[in-house]
Amino acid sequence: MVRLTKIYTRTGDDGTTGLVDGSRCNKAEPRFEAIGAVDELNSALGLLAVALAADARLAGVIRVQNDLFDLGADLATPGDDFVPSEMVLRIVPSQVTALEHAIDALNEDLEPLRSFILPGGSESAARAHVARAAARLAERRMVALAGSEPVNPAALHYINRLSDYLFVLARAINAGAAGDVLWQPGANR
Repeated sequence: MVRLTKIYTRTGDDGTTGLVDGSRCNKAEPRFEAIGAVDELNSALGLLAVALAADARLAGVIRVQNDLFDLGADLATPGDDFVPSEMVLRIVPSQVTALEHAIDALNEDLEPLRSFILPGGSESAARAHVARAAARLAERRMVALAGSEPVNPAALHYINRLSDYLFVLARAINAGAAGDVLWQPGANR
């Protein structure tokens, strides 16, 4: 259980921050770029959640938000032992599988794609597209980190699948509302 009694500690005033193992690292390092991108993604999902307040799909978004806190903890735990424990949070394959099942369920009733889709349609779908783009940014930051330090493979699978989930979620939202906005190649030449 997390318990925060004091929000500011002043320990980061020197441009460093603490990791789960107690070590301190510069806030501009790739690890913190990845953690920050995941945090931005979670905030974008918070905006989507507000827009889905009366929608049955809200539960899926909240599940993902919780998973993203697990992902942040995973990224904040250096090392190459990716086995979760009582004290160490790691993304696990079952979280990836849950996303895949959610994608399949959402996609089941959608028309096949015949064009690329422009981000938009309804407000809720547009918010899902913003979150999808944020997921792709987080994935790029995580891949960059993986170029120099070990990153949990399940975490990389999760973030890749998450952008797919958000794309299909946007389509599902639009299917019941404004409809997808289709790209028209060369339309403005």
